[in-house]
Amino acid sequence: MALEQLVAKAERIGVIGSPSSTNELALDIMASAVNKKLVGELAFFPYSQEAYTNYALGQITEITLRNIWHEDPTMRSLIRQRGRVDSISERQDTHQGQMIISAVFANENGNYHPSILGTVPATGTPIYLADDDILKELLSPYQSQLFYLGHVYGSKPKLPLWFKHFDSGQDGAGEAYHLGIFGKTGSGKSVLAKMILLAYMRHKKMGLFVLDPQGEFSLDLQSTQPTPTMGRILHSALIKGIGRTVEVYNLDKFRLDSWELFTELLTEFGFFFDLGIKAADYQNIAAAYLTDYFRESRKHKLSAIDDEALLSALSHLHQNVHRIYSGGAGIERVQGFIQETIQKSRDGQYVAVKEKWHNVAKFFAETGGKSSIEAIVKKALTTFNNNSRPVIVVDLSKRPSGISTGVWDEKIKPLLIDAFLGVLIREAEDAYQGEKSLNTLVVLDEAHRFAPQERDNNERKQRIKRNLVDAVRTTRKYGLGWMFLSQTLSSLDNEIVQQLRISFFGFGLSMGTEFRKLQELVGGKGEYLKLYQQFRDPHSSFDITSREYSFMTIGPVSPLSFAGTPLFLNAFSSVDEFIKSNGLITQGKML
Repeated sequence: MALEQLVAKAERIGVIGSPSSTNELALDIMASAVNKKLVGELAFFPYSQEAYTNYALGQITEITLRNIWHEDPTMRSLIRQRGRVDSISERQDTHQGQMIISAVFANENGNYHPSILGTVPATGTPIYLADDDILKELLSPYQSQLFYLGHVYGSKPKLPLWFKHFDSGQDGAGEAYHLGIFGKTGSGKSVLAKMILLAYMRHKKMGLFVLDPQGEFSLDLQSTQPTPTMGRILHSALIKGIGRTVEVYNLDKFRLDSWELFTELLTEFGFFFDLGIKAADYQNIAAAYLTDYFRESRKHKLSAIDDEALLSALSHLHQNVHRIYSGGAGIERVQGFIQETIQKSRDGQYVAVKEKWHNVAKFFAETGGKSSIEAIVKKALTTFNNNSRPVIVVDLSKRPSGISTGVWDEKIKPLLIDAFLGVLIREAEDAYQGEKSLNTLVVLDEAHRFAPQERDNNERKQRIKRNLVDAVRTTRKYGLGWMFLSQTLSSLDNEIVQQLRISFFGFGLSMGTEFRKLQELVGGKGEYLKLYQQFRDPHSSFDITSREYSFMTIGPVSPLSFAGTPLFLNAFSSVDEFIKSNGLITQGKML
């Protein structure tokens, strides 16, 4: 059906009023629409510009009521006594709305292309409510590229979005984008991130690499439920329907592969401490000497570290203690610990140092067909024979036995993440030198823990932060994009936040420093955030089925957002609706 016919059938809610500008329009709401819920509605109006009919779309951010008679002091006194004056109360009310334009399309002989609101249409220009048919007609050339995460906030139409791959060509953005998803726990950000991953999975040659510190994504993939749920939308049946495969790696499936990591883990496990090297600085020196020794000697393989390697390490430390300590007392004390450890080990007695050595060695063993970090990363970054790449998920949620939760979360987990980041960045640089686009998105959950705004005393975390900041500055040109998930906005490093091209903001950022940071990112005079401040806590609903997960998004994520203004949506709460809206296939059937 032609757009003109659809406009003729559309519901009229008001007209353009005064004062209006190209930045913000004042709407005079018609009497037939004053009782409708209008805030958040996607509205549009046709107008003439440069001899073409243009269609401007935007969301209504606020409705105000005025009655100039009620503002008169004499009438206020009368109303105070009577409560209302029948001749003016309600009858003389005027409802006005504010509408922010997010997109304009010009109709050139039936072809719709982006335009701008270059003039203010005359007062009395009718305003209509947009629906799915209107949007479908306007965006008809791009239907194959569209993806839906939910409905327009407070409205019925689905909000059209697009998630393009990072390479050139059809459906490509031509460069990598960095994305951010922010919101309190329970705001729905993890489910939104999973839906976005499914959107990117449609691009068969696009790499997806997920660093999953809490196991949020890997739990979906290992779910035994026969059908997807919204909480576990990253279901294997959906992924197979898209034509992709997923490989999940935990500590049982990957091994570390550098002597630096080996000696660092020895340090974190307290190996050097048990040898009498108490101070952290001295432990780092001892670790460095041990790293150099293993590298240069080449006598022992990192993938098969045994008791002989332990005795070699202890002997080397015994001979070089004088390089760690300047005082004789310290040298004698540590040498005594080492000699005792060597003797007990040879006698077959229990030695804590030996147990810690073997616990660390497990991270590097090739047993069980474990893959190296480099091999895992290359799987995500490389296309083989034009086949679709596997989606790689690194699950770091399960800590090995013998390691406390504190040590695992604060020391070992950051070390493992740093190891993967180092390989990712190095591979990206090598690809760039070879003039190749990686066309890959890396997802990091709980990003505020690894790249906080404040300086972290943990040197490992500080190094991760430096690597991430450097990555968001440089890897975009390599075709390597990043998606950060964080519970807060202000606590994530500011340099990373500033580099984000597309951002989603869920509930929980409307107070204090969080809201001030949000204002800085969105800009404007605050009028854009009026809708955001109306977001309800999803968990304040009466029951689970009535929960609404609302998001504000900025950036080039929708054909309706090229004016740079925010868009607002309620994420899908129904699996069937999500699947049907995006034409996804599950269990061999189109739902």
